[in-house]
Amino acid sequence: MTSRDILEMLAATGGGPVYAEARTVADRFFGRGVYVRGVVEFSNHCRKNCHYCGLRVANTGLERFRLEPEGILAAAALARELGAGTVVLQSGEDLRYDRRVIGDLVRRIRDTLDVAVTLSLGDFDRDTYAYWRDCGADRYLLKMETFDEALHARLRPGCTVADRLARVEMLQSLGYETGSGIIVGLPGMTDAILAEDIHRLSQLGLEMIAAGPFIPHPSTPLAAPVDHAIEKSLLVTAVLRLLNPGANIPATSALDALAADGRTRGLDAGANVVMPSVTPDAVRGGYSIYPGKNAAGRDVRDAVHGLFERLRNAGYTPVADKGFSRIAGACGGNADV
Repeated sequence: MTSRDILEMLAATGGGPVYAEARTVADRFFGRGVYVRGVVEFSNHCRKNCHYCGLRVANTGLERFRLEPEGILAAAALARELGAGTVVLQSGEDLRYDRRVIGDLVRRIRDTLDVAVTLSLGDFDRDTYAYWRDCGADRYLLKMETFDEALHARLRPGCTVADRLARVEMLQSLGYETGSGIIVGLPGMTDAILAEDIHRLSQLGLEMIAAGPFIPHPSTPLAAPVDHAIEKSLLVTAVLRLLNPGANIPATSALDALAADGRTRGLDAGANVVMPSVTPDAVRGGYSIYPGKNAAGRDVRDAVHGLFERLRNAGYTPVADKGFSRIAGACGGNADV
């Protein structure tokens, strides 16, 4: 499928048939089971200054936090207790945590909880990525956001598509299950750019792929209100499923920030993963990448149980499985992209 073919799909009115086809493909590979990944957001400090992100270093109004290792381990244990088969350690790009600290966390989580471990920590060098892989990290998530060079450079100051892509390919070469993704509806993103993003993302042979809607953050240069891209984001999810049948694709938390049934609609469009936050209540609201990222004032257990109830009511089953991808059995799913 070419970028032109994808562009025609994005321009089609009404996504119902595409959603149904994507859900059929997801059912073939994953059934109605939904992998649960518990996300521990352990620091909202970040050295980057991305224009779309509330954690950007220039946001001096954000109350910053860091969790100590024991607090991170406690949150990981809670994730396992609540039914997650994977623990995701996520933060802004915070250099305060020595790579050995992260490596020790990976080892202890794997040894004590019998879960897969995903890291989402940003840009580091090959030696650091290799060290964490040797410590037992199973997966790494490093989102491209967009492959368009001009848009990428404008929204991620000091960063380039080439450098980010090289890191994604480096992670693949080190044996990680590797994930990446895009933001749908970024200011300046046309359907032509989006179609090319989908095409290039699908050429990478990734085990994990994400596409979430852009939500303006009031403390960023992109604070101006926009028409929310939830429908376009759902359509992109469906197209990504058709192009990457065996990949793990999350129904992103950003969907729930825009609609009460956002994540179940994401599953209906072909997603097969949910990633609830298990960050401690006292600080979880501070991981404010976008408004509504972590609902304030709601107990973690209540939030996760509420999500599971919604999934079951929609005909899906939360699965406490490590949830490795099925791309090896995807019979040419990526080969012809």
